[in-house]
Amino acid sequence: MQPAITYRLIKKEKHTGARLGEITTPHGTFRTPIFMPVGTQATVKTLSPEELDDMNATIILANTYHLWLRPGEDIVEEAGGLHKFMNWNKGILTDSGGFQVFSLAKNRDITEKGVTFKNEINGANMFLSPEKAMAIENALGPDIMMSLDECPPYFESYDYVKKSVERTSRWAERGLKAHKNPDWQGLFGIVQGAGFEDLRKQSAKDLVSLDFPGYSIGGLSVGESKSEMNRVLDFTAPLLPENKPRYLMGVGATDSLIDGVIRGVDMFDCVLPTRIARRGTVMTSHGRLVVKNAKYARDFTPMDDQCDCYACRNYTRAYIRHLIKADETLECGYVHYITYTT
Repeated sequence: MQPAITYRLIKKEKHTGARLGEITTPHGTFRTPIFMPVGTQATVKTLSPEELDDMNATIILANTYHLWLRPGEDIVEEAGGLHKFMNWNKGILTDSGGFQVFSLAKNRDITEKGVTFKNEINGANMFLSPEKAMAIENALGPDIMMSLDECPPYFESYDYVKKSVERTSRWAERGLKAHKNPDWQGLFGIVQGAGFEDLRKQSAKDLVSLDFPGYSIGGLSVGESKSEMNRVLDFTAPLLPENKPRYLMGVGATDSLIDGVIRGVDMFDCVLPTRIARRGTVMTSHGRLVVKNAKYARDFTPMDDQCDCYACRNYTRAYIRHLIKADETLECGYVHYITYTT
């Protein structure tokens, strides 16, 4: 049976691990390396699907945890899946909800069966297992899904991380067995292990043996230094198959994107661009621009003179700053647009 997700290696750089590739999904083919805009609640904040298409976005990320809480995977499934629900006909990737459970949920209890935690919206008791995560993601209908993993804090003890890695491997196998739609939804395994090289190797070995169509590197950009993250990538990325995509989860700073690409990573995502945009900062070809600063009040030049997107062609720094100071939502849309286009 043809897998739902396939990767084609086009070229590999001789002196680094950087590679140019192509991933094919049921909703189109896109080139890698790629940064995926994050649409947590089935929408990329302030941007319409038409605007995403105009900036050549080919795959976006939605959040399983938040969509499970509201509107509920049953409603999304009844609507015809995420693609129809949010009017997006290109690629969609969902995480498993595991990171949000471990980072946001309070009073959680982790056992071999899964995780029990409190619903952050109404306080109800919730339970997430590898099988439940698969059922939710199957119902949401993305092209690429993530296995449920435990994402331990980076600076946890070796013994704790070892037990966590072993549990994540068992959960990955359970999730793979529970996956109902392998012909049109690709499931990735997530390599964990914090900063311990032998545990990362064990995690990668376990997951590669299960023959997932792609592999994610999790548990990074969670408080460790960038040099430490790069150290882990140096020994982790080469452990993953060359003929399958490699996805570094939750990383979006521009220098970290470059560092990841150099080390052989194909896919990235992060809420950073939209988060800093809401605070008046835009990523440009010249670096970060804090356009809300007073010095731009009478600056009638584009935010990025090297960008030909709609916002840069039509609006000035002074106008965008005015929208920020007036607390106008339109500002976020223009700043997001420039950042993603750049």
